[in-house]
Parts: sequence; structure tokens; C-alpha cells
Amino acid sequence: MSTIWTPSGEYVPREEPPDRPVGPAPGGRATPGGASGEGREPTPEDLEAALAHARAVLAAPVIEHVGGHAMALFELAALHLEREAATGGAEQPDLAEASLAIDAMAALVEGLGDRIQPYRAQLEGALNQLRMAFVELS
Repeated sequence: MSTIWTPSGEYVPREEPPDRPVGPAPGGRATPGGASGEGREPTPEDLEAALAHARAVLAAPVIEHVGGHAMALFELAALHLEREAATGGAEQPDLAEASLAIDAMAALVEGLGDRIQPYRAQLEGALNQLRMAFVELS
């Protein structure tokens, strides 16, 4: 997959494993947030894991989460724009899907304006790179 230039340097979109496994854990028990085990009472371990996760989320400033979500939208848009490379040439770029991810990122970045400092310039630069790539492929 190719890189995308951003004001802070080259950005390489990459796939990351989920933070928590979803589905049954070894031994057949459901993990917190997993699909199996719905309708059952959570175990004390499930409750403690959920509380630990909530504490971890609360420990980070909201701006960090917002920036992370904006960059997740960036990666999603980039994957749809680079769909041909990501699928070994089997699929063409999906401009409609990329457009939705770009517009969602724009809603966050432009809608929040100065409230996303100190990351505003970096996120605006990344958004502009997506827009330029979209225009080039259109």
C-alpha cells in the first residue's frame, strides 16, 4: 500500500488488530463486548474487565479520542481510495464510500475548529490530502 503525505510526514495506513477479542474466549466463555453469551448475567470477571476498560477510556483526554476517531476515518477513506492496491487489483477505488468517510472526517475536523487544538493543523492537512487524492481519482 502506498503512503500519504501529511504535514507531519509520510503516513502509512495499516490494519491493526482489535483492542479486545470479540466472541468466545478460550473455554467457551464470552468476552466483554463479545456477541456470544448475550442474555446471560455477566461474571465478576466480565464486570471487572468492563470497569477496567471504562477507567482506561476515562484516563485519556477526550481530544485524544476525537483525534483517534478522525484518523480512523482517514484510514477508512484511504483504504477505499486505494482499494485497487489493497485488493491486488481485484477491485477499483470506491469513491462513494471514500466520500462518506472524507465527509465524516470533515464534519469532525471543520465542525470542531479550534476545539481540536493542538491537532487541528495536522488533521486539516490529512483531510486535504484525502480530498486531493479523491479529486485525482475522480
